Amino acid sequence: MFDFRLKVFSTVARRLSFTKAAEELLISQPAVTKHIKEIENQFGLALFDRRGNKVLLSPAGEILLSHTTEIQKIYQRIEFDLNQLNSAFKGTLHVGSSTSITQYILPPLLARFHNIHQEVKVELLSGNSEQIEQALLNKKIELGVIEGQSKRREINYTPFLKDEIVLVCGSKNSMAKRDEIKPEELTKIPLLLREPGSGTLEVTADALKQKGIRLSDLQVEMQLGSTEAIKSYLQHSDCMAFVSLHAILKELESGVLKIIEIKKLPIHRNFYFITPQGPEGGLPALLIQFLLRNHNL
Repeated sequence: MFDFRLKVFSTVARRLSFTKAAEELLISQPAVTKHIKEIENQFGLALFDRRGNKVLLSPAGEILLSHTTEIQKIYQRIEFDLNQLNSAFKGTLHVGSSTSITQYILPPLLARFHNIHQEVKVELLSGNSEQIEQALLNKKIELGVIEGQSKRREINYTPFLKDEIVLVCGSKNSMAKRDEIKPEELTKIPLLLREPGSGTLEVTADALKQKGIRLSDLQVEMQLGSTEAIKSYLQHSDCMAFVSLHAILKELESGVLKIIEIKKLPIHRNFYFITPQGPEGGLPALLIQFLLRNHNL
């Protein structure tokens, strides 16, 4: 339903490349140029500044992009509201989620969602919580699912799932003989941490701070960019690590990893849906309601 010329324009504006826009839209580069020229001729203004091989938005292009984004949201709400009348939902929904949520929470739920809403195409972007928030603000996605605690005024946060961050080690680690440690012992144990920007790292740092422990007090052996990497590393080292309980259910069942309790230091958090501030509707609302109803099934 969204005007195709505006879709072409917004794609070029997002990719800042006529070639990449053509590849994404599955049309020829001359066709992209033609659509952009038609809009420029209609308004008598250049939408892009071409500087050698670089393409930048002109002031007119910046204005049109802001309106195009709003128009696209309106079209999405129209489609959602009208499709509700006959329970038909169609379109593409760009979703971003934190790495752990992408790996351990969403795949089975998205498969179930697809079985019910086969006309809805979900494109999933993965990154740490900070990256997903930025992708939402940059309008690369319409919906995010993150694990952080940060609260940005431009973003609406809706609680999704409860999670617990636990301290774990490999079954061959000498610490695996213990069931519990004191918080102060953490400063003497080699640790793996997630990378800066990770929601897991942010929540862990906040919890430790309440016990007077800073990240700089810890013996950090390495920071890794995914929970999978951390789990593999733990099986070949004497390190310990803070990870989401959702991420290690199989390893706990098989005995590969073991949870070591920290005395009087439970670390709980929520996963959140994130959407831009303003009315919520369209396909993002459809997926949010589905996930809220089905995540316990």
